[in-house]
Amino acid sequence: MPTMADVARHAGVSVATVSHVLNDTRPVLPHTRQAVLDAIEVLGYTPNTLARSLVTARTRSIGLAVSAISNPYFTEILQGVEASALEHGYGLLIADPHDDPEHERTVVQLLHERRVDGVIVAPSAEPSALLAYLTRHRVPAVLLDRTVDVPAGAPAEAADAPRFDQVCAENTEPTSRLVTHLAERGHRRIALVAGLPGLSTTTERISGYRLGLAAAGLPYDERLLVHGDSASEGAQRATAGLLSLAVPPTALVTGNNAMTIGALRALRDRDLSVPDDLALCCFDDFAWADLFSPRLTAIAQPGREIGAEAVRVLLERLDAPRRPARTVRLPCAFVHRTSCGCPEEQPERGDRP
Repeated sequence: MPTMADVARHAGVSVATVSHVLNDTRPVLPHTRQAVLDAIEVLGYTPNTLARSLVTARTRSIGLAVSAISNPYFTEILQGVEASALEHGYGLLIADPHDDPEHERTVVQLLHERRVDGVIVAPSAEPSALLAYLTRHRVPAVLLDRTVDVPAGAPAEAADAPRFDQVCAENTEPTSRLVTHLAERGHRRIALVAGLPGLSTTTERISGYRLGLAAAGLPYDERLLVHGDSASEGAQRATAGLLSLAVPPTALVTGNNAMTIGALRALRDRDLSVPDDLALCCFDDFAWADLFSPRLTAIAQPGREIGAEAVRVLLERLDAPRRPARTVRLPCAFVHRTSCGCPEEQPERGDRP
């Protein structure tokens, strides 16, 4: 197996110069750098990652902790994180906290003990133990998808800013748009199956729901707001409860893709169809939403872009540890299909074959 000394001899430079090229610890002339890289390629040299980490105090690895990795939305985020990490020369360690606050802190601690340079975490509904660990151990971190407020008793200078970098999608306006679209279709009893209480995504989408009702001049009826706890089974039960009301809703907004599946199961159990018996719009587009009959009108989140942005923000944090924390929100897209009761859009005459 070739050594660093072999690379140095082949490139005609010192071992120290090879080390500087590999570890970015000192500027190296472009032609010298290229000679070293060419020697590495020719000899098939593989750097000793452990030895490099002792020199640079970095392992060039990132920890990612997200729940429900099987969820298509988080799968897209994972793909974005992985692609961006590899692009920047970082490896990825992945853990599933299962949205359990205690397990969440444990898996992040395990990632930290494996000397990752920083972590990207989608926090649970009760992230206080997680945030305390990250703060106490000064772990560079980016909170993903779900945001957190500054804890009570935080320093005064942090009172109006997040204590951690955060990357997420817009939630309020897109949800409002789903509601106003249904109202424009003539619906007056529009229900929301919201996610797990305590998650910022749940709170923001509820706010969007109520804003949409107000914009459409519709009253808020607390009986039409139910929680599916961000899961298919919970949404199935919640939707069944809505359908059992003396005056059930005529339209439904679901708060994520898993809950959309649960709502559809509840409708199937009652032999009801979309949109004839109930119009449906969902937050979260997914690959097969276009294959349903009717095709699902949805809000599409930029999952891959969110993952890539989280990596970019984390690497900036590693390079500038004292930089003020910030929250980055990425826009969503309204994907107009037919489950809302709209007719299938016809192509323009000029687009016809």
